[in-house]
Amino acid sequence: MQTQAFKPKKVLRYPRLDTILMVEEFIQKHSGEHTKTQLWEKLPRKTMYQTFCTILDYLEYSNKIITDKEKKIVWIWDPEGVKKLLSEGLIVK
Repeated sequence: MQTQAFKPKKVLRYPRLDTILMVEEFIQKHSGEHTKTQLWEKLPRKTMYQTFCTILDYLEYSNKIITDKEKKIVWIWDPEGVKKLLSEGLIVK
């Protein structure tokens, strides 16, 4: 099975790793609390909106976040939970 490569749309400025990590951490702490715009406005450091959208596109592509029916961003990535399920034999690799 071949996966599709992540190809962002017309990016003016690519995000730095520290910016991606900041957004990831903020979403993890505030999962399901904010819409896309609210989240962007409340980030600890300001980023360009286009850069922020590129980060969200990447996080969605990598199955770390989803948008719920109320348009709020939810963190779904749980590697520790997956390890636990694997060790208990509840899921198979």
